[in-house]
Amino acid sequence: MPLSSSVRRHYSYLRSSAMPITHSGSCMRGRVKFNVTGPLNPPDACHCVQCRKQSGHYFASTNVLRSSLTVSGQDNITWHHSSEKVRRGFCSTCGSNLFWDPPARDWISIGMGAFDSPTDTELEIHVFVAEKGDYYQITDGLPQNAQ
Repeated sequence: MPLSSSVRRHYSYLRSSAMPITHSGSCMRGRVKFNVTGPLNPPDACHCVQCRKQSGHYFASTNVLRSSLTVSGQDNITWHHSSEKVRRGFCSTCGSNLFWDPPARDWISIGMGAFDSPTDTELEIHVFVAEKGDYYQITDGLPQNAQ
């Protein structure tokens, strides 16, 4: 997923923030925990077949700079290479879907459901809606990209 200009501007803010905010999260059992320093980017909802099969529905995630992310319990993360360019990380113990990782990029996506509340952000866009399931409609008025 390429970063939009608004996300790139937000990353510039993350790099210059004087008093960073920290957002925490974990898997269901707490075996994998993470902290993100700085405000979260607006998440997207991916409706692609892979995300639907991984999560059981669409997958809402936010992109964060790797340098702003700390993870404990990395030994409990299993990585599945879902393509040549991307791997998906989930907890080996409880199965929580946590990460969508394009290793060649300076950012990683984290599933919104893994964050402890509040996240202080809102869904921004739906992507890969051409692949969405036929059992639901997108009615929230947010932008929708076919891919």
